[in-house]
Amino acid sequence: MARKARTLKAPYSGYDDQVGLVEDAELTHVGRGQPAGEYLRRYWQPIAFTHEVRDLPLHLRILGEDLVLFRDGRGALGLLKLHCSHRGTSLEYGRISERGIRCCYHGWLYDVDGTILETPGEPPGSTFKDRVFHGAYPVHEYKGLIFAYLGPPDRCPAFPIYDVFESPHYRLVPGRKHLLPCNWLQIKENCMDPVHLVYLHTKLSGPQFNESHALLPQLKWQETPIGLIVTQTRRVGPNVWSRNSELIWPNINQFGPTWEDGKEPRIYQRPMHTIWSVPVDDTQTMNISFMLLDDTDGRDPEKIRESFGQTERPYEERQRVPGDYEAFTGQGPIAIHAREHLGATDRGVLLFRNQLRAQIRAVQRGADPKGVRFDAGGLIPTYCFDAVLPIPPAGSPEGEQAILRDVEQKVATRYYLEHREPAGVR
Repeated sequence: MARKARTLKAPYSGYDDQVGLVEDAELTHVGRGQPAGEYLRRYWQPIAFTHEVRDLPLHLRILGEDLVLFRDGRGALGLLKLHCSHRGTSLEYGRISERGIRCCYHGWLYDVDGTILETPGEPPGSTFKDRVFHGAYPVHEYKGLIFAYLGPPDRCPAFPIYDVFESPHYRLVPGRKHLLPCNWLQIKENCMDPVHLVYLHTKLSGPQFNESHALLPQLKWQETPIGLIVTQTRRVGPNVWSRNSELIWPNINQFGPTWEDGKEPRIYQRPMHTIWSVPVDDTQTMNISFMLLDDTDGRDPEKIRESFGQTERPYEERQRVPGDYEAFTGQGPIAIHAREHLGATDRGVLLFRNQLRAQIRAVQRGADPKGVRFDAGGLIPTYCFDAVLPIPPAGSPEGEQAILRDVEQKVATRYYLEHREPAGVR
């Protein structure tokens, strides 16, 4: 665990700052054999969009492993270790066959499960190919995304289907994929840090910022059977707006539409995005998402899709109007927690880190992590929503705080109780 930073006590004391601080490797390092890496491998991870897999192999790097993804002539997807088991040539230059993929160098043919089908250079009658397998991982294709399980085969969970994915009132479509040059943890813990919305997105990121208007909502963090939620409750004219953003273990977050403003009463507002932050390695992360669309609201799906990413902008513009990308990558390739001085509004970040650490250690002890299920039946309830309730102002600051606390508790509790933990979830 990283050392705690020394608090500086005087002006101009930069020289006295502690040096040699290192990252919290238990939570940030994602390779094979690393605690976080073994934990993350126990879940299905999205690795590509369906439309990316065409007539050529696709080289991927996921959780520090170099892999090749392809679809053979039968339509079967394969995810193999990148380097041929014969002489190590990259299979990204392989020839896709009717069954499997053939190495370009000496023609070894691999099935999608790693079975070696042919070794052309071996003598007739050779059983060499029957005694060796090539490294392969199971894949699952779902509504335009391709997922992989990179963990131990005997602990492979059922593929999880969350309730919002099968909502009869909305349409689920692939979102956007982009690469961020930093560790997965500093991206994902951001969803338990709602205070940044007041400053980074609403106030500070632009010339309209006025510190006197930076008002924080009422905040509450709670556990769910599959992760954590943070409830933000605020007054908007004659209404009280309660917004629940969700973290789903281990690296998923859901949040409501960015255009919701709390001005019109509503009981339930759907999530807008489901985003995975999939580690490429320790210092690179791929964000990849689903979008949940309402075709009756008249909004352009492409504009919604393109509103996320924030990478393709001139440096000066990014300085003047920073966004999530700048906040994430500005912490460095791997954030050093020992430099931080966390305050009252950082409770969600601490809750996330503490629970993540507990789960990582549970996996090391041989237990299954939270949220995995081994039966394939039923949809998994989720907890992301917005509610806007018509409640008159109280007339006093104390009364308003009481209203916000009451709404926060009742809305979250009602929604939570209506979602029973499904059988098979641990």
